[in-house]
Amino acid sequence: MYLPLLFVHSLFRWLVLTSLLYAIFRAYKGYTTNAVFTKADNSARHWTATIAHLQLTIGIILYIKSPVVSYFWSNFNDAISHIDTAFFGLLHILLMLVSVVILTIGSALAKRRLTDHEKFRTMLIWFSIALFIIFIAIPWPFSPLANRPYLRIY
Repeated sequence: MYLPLLFVHSLFRWLVLTSLLYAIFRAYKGYTTNAVFTKADNSARHWTATIAHLQLTIGIILYIKSPVVSYFWSNFNDAISHIDTAFFGLLHILLMLVSVVILTIGSALAKRRLTDHEKFRTMLIWFSIALFIIFIAIPWPFSPLANRPYLRIY
């Protein structure tokens, strides 16, 4: 179950990033042009948060099943000094949790704003902060913290 879930989590990352970039683009465009906050904008807001929550759920299941995380917690004093192990044991999950919380708060606030301009502004700010944190927390192939391929197929 672990390897198929790892593949899904790796694949789903691209859906999270795509939806987040799309929502930020719509928010930026709407904010700068004083556009009306349409049903499509609201759908982008909603589905971006939903996709991020699904990814977080998959990630938490992986975290519980991960041999790397298991090693990290059973050998904490030794594992904390290994950046790759510490990244997955602590940093990745912590940053992703924070980013999804920020995204959720931003989505909820944007939904409740009274004017369209405020909705776009709120979405733009909160979603951009979440995206920044997510970029740091993803184990990119070029990351100095922990590097993994763009798509895990094994």
